[in-house]
Amino acid sequence: MSEKVVRVGVAAIIRRWPDKAILMGKRKGSHGAGTWAFPGGHLELNESVVECAAREAREENGCPLYPNQYKPLTFTNDVFETEGKHYVTLYVEADYNPEVFMGRWEPKVMEPNKCEEWRWFKEAPSPLFLPVQNLLASGFKLWK
Repeated sequence: MSEKVVRVGVAAIIRRWPDKAILMGKRKGSHGAGTWAFPGGHLELNESVVECAAREAREENGCPLYPNQYKPLTFTNDVFETEGKHYVTLYVEADYNPEVFMGRWEPKVMEPNKCEEWRWFKEAPSPLFLPVQNLLASGFKLWK
């Protein structure tokens, strides 16, 4: 019999300035395939939440932001009933301002087995990954 555990996920809400669009990727190859989600992944042993966010975003799409540019926000309790998975997802946010960087960064698919594409959104796309659905259902305002 396999042991049931609650896993910790970290999601990075990256806002581009000045238009305040939010970066989301279309998941593939795991639970939530075909849904839109923020960059993120599993928190590793001895890793801070902001270190995890920066690492995952860099691995997934080449994001140039550093851990000190992320700030903690909130969390969701996410039960994927059909998959038998349970996560607590910790959210952090960071602003990407192209004027601060030498040249404009555009996200690239760095893990094609996990993500179909990355896009900037000014409103919620559909369908959304369960943790993002839960975040919005909690009253959190992503697109302000």
